[in-house]
Amino acid sequence: MIVFDLICRPEGHVFEAWFGSSEDYDSQVERGLVQCPLCGAEHVEKAVMAPRVGAKGNQRLPGARASSEMVSSDPDGVKRMLAAMAAAQKQILEQSEYVGDRFADEARAIHLGDADVRPIHGRATPEQSESLIDEGIAVVPLPFPVIEPGQEN
Repeated sequence: MIVFDLICRPEGHVFEAWFGSSEDYDSQVERGLVQCPLCGAEHVEKAVMAPRVGAKGNQRLPGARASSEMVSSDPDGVKRMLAAMAAAQKQILEQSEYVGDRFADEARAIHLGDADVRPIHGRATPEQSESLIDEGIAVVPLPFPVIEPGQEN
């Protein structure tokens, strides 16, 4: 099995999908079987992905929930909630400036008055985020992966 991050082009929804192989993915896309679970769009492509390294099969991460705790009896409600979250994130991204790896430095400069106050988004390591929070600078992770400008497949 292989997992891909996919993006629907009409709305920019990013989601995960599992396939038997890369060829299986290509075949399903050609036959129109791959659709965005949030809006139903058929124009779906692979999104930029980071490699996923999981814990050993016989180990659980501290604080991890059992998979049975994450099952919803209202899949349509979950879809509506995810669609609303994706729409909110899209609006936030449209109204903010992408600063990439400069996020921590730029957020700090804005906080200290060394840069113009404006909404920004970008990438920060967990250590950088923790340092910003310790300094009283509000940062919030986004719920869905963000494709960098110019990095679309």
